[in-house]
Amino acid sequence: METLFLSDEDVDAYADVPGIIRALEGAFAAYERGNAQMPAKSYIDLPQYNGDFRSMPAYLETDDWDAAGLKWVNVHPDNPSNFDLPTVMGTMIYSDPETAYPLAIMDGTELTMKRTGAAAAVATDYLAVSDATSLGIVGAGVQAYSQLEAIAEIRPIAEVVVSDLDDERVERFIDTFSDDFDIRGGSISEAGHCDVLSTVTPVRDPIVGPDDVAGHTHINAMGADAEGKHELDDDLLRSATIVIDDHEQCTHSGEINVPYHEGVLTDDDIHAELGQIVVGDVAGRTDDTGVTVFDSTGLAIQDVAAAHVVYEEASASEGGSPFDLVGAGN
Repeated sequence: METLFLSDEDVDAYADVPGIIRALEGAFAAYERGNAQMPAKSYIDLPQYNGDFRSMPAYLETDDWDAAGLKWVNVHPDNPSNFDLPTVMGTMIYSDPETAYPLAIMDGTELTMKRTGAAAAVATDYLAVSDATSLGIVGAGVQAYSQLEAIAEIRPIAEVVVSDLDDERVERFIDTFSDDFDIRGGSISEAGHCDVLSTVTPVRDPIVGPDDVAGHTHINAMGADAEGKHELDDDLLRSATIVIDDHEQCTHSGEINVPYHEGVLTDDDIHAELGQIVVGDVAGRTDDTGVTVFDSTGLAIQDVAAAHVVYEEASASEGGSPFDLVGAGN
């Protein structure tokens, strides 16, 4: 028995996006039903290196499969300028729950991008208008690509408006998707008046206000992943139907973390966790729902679900690079 090594290129090749969307939907349901274990994300702060490590373990059981895994990820902002390395790097260990055998070690950075897009797609499916055909994206970095790829799987997206202060990033994004979509650059407000809006920026001062969105827009707030980050104006959040992925993480480091700790938002302002909507305990969008917001922090169960899909696809295709990690032989 061997462990499968999967590089970033392997993860990209075997990350079946529709499959990951379905797997994440199942993961949200399993978490809501109590069929998952997800200890709190732990941090190792390294101020001497202006960085940190984050440990994200999880186990989940669905009707068809169960899986366990651990993502080990860092954030070192000085890496690009000082060491020619990415700011964020991740490694995923994917294990057989029955034997604990490490089935795969795979690149966690590419995996994170795929599951982040898929999480937005699940939320969009439950919270966006059913006939949504336009998508706005604020922030043209790497996360923007997976947002479009995944959301286009569950809504017939035809028009895309991307907004970013960096014109070169906008042009690269447009060039990538120009054959498949009516895509153009635009202002934040032009992006926000699409049927669906995904925000993928690291800002700490809100950049999207109430006047920047249409009355029916669904917003995937994906950028906030640490205390103090905040993309959406408080007035916009107060007037919207807010759905979160996890209460502890969102109030600590999600889009709502700043207004929540300032008392601007309370638990009464949170409509539901996404898992409650997936299992049918709470309604998603109804005919009288206006603006909706999905506050996504990224959960370890999502990483495990996505890793499950990648591993199964790679195994079926005899992809990746098998090696004997624990001396178990063949």
